[in-house]
Amino acid sequence: MKNIKKFISVSLIGALFVGCTPASYDDTHGRPQNVPAGEKTQQGAIYGAIAGAILGGITSGHSNREKHILQGAIAGAAVGGAYGYSLDRQAAQMAKALNTNVDNSPNAQANPNKNIIVSKRANYVQITFRDNMMFPTDSAVPTPSASALISRVSNILNQYPQTIVQVAGFTDNRGSYSHNLTLSQNRARNVANTLKQSGITNRIYAKGCSYNKAIVPNTTPANMALNRRVELYLYPNQSAVINPCQ
Repeated sequence: MKNIKKFISVSLIGALFVGCTPASYDDTHGRPQNVPAGEKTQQGAIYGAIAGAILGGITSGHSNREKHILQGAIAGAAVGGAYGYSLDRQAAQMAKALNTNVDNSPNAQANPNKNIIVSKRANYVQITFRDNMMFPTDSAVPTPSASALISRVSNILNQYPQTIVQVAGFTDNRGSYSHNLTLSQNRARNVANTLKQSGITNRIYAKGCSYNKAIVPNTTPANMALNRRVELYLYPNQSAVINPCQ
């Protein structure tokens, strides 16, 4: 029990070393709604501290174990805190560049008054663009306004070359599944190509989802407009990548 208490104590101390570090960016315009600023950073620091403390304890001899546990906790907290901070920062910067705020509400995409939604999820940043601001009807060619928005995104991604980008296209359920699959794939691919042509070096994937994963039932024209969209996912590493169609 005594050793367990020491383990917990040094893990939390390691997290506090990072948690007390002031943020170096202004997130005034991108603070998540209903989520305290820096929450993910603190969570990452705590998880990292615990992992570091465990590793420090395992890899050290008995005489130096307490010292190595503390060192591991501090190092792990730094890595975990940087992970959370990077995602928080990217979400805030993207929201500011796109003239919106970070909205982590589970119903954010269903809000018809928002054409762009930036959300910070547990392991990635998600950006949703409404279809009507990206493509002409039944077309996969981005509009000039879409190209301008994509340019703003690429300007931020230039600061994070390690970020993995996934572009997903979605349609409503009018027409056949295969037709919508091809349309959604072409839209996602064209957005991805526009990003690549901007000069960023990030790994970029494109995927069409047809009318899978509808935000709301395709029962009215207004609902269908909400389901037609392009989503961008920003991942810190390959293990965080999801299937956006499910």
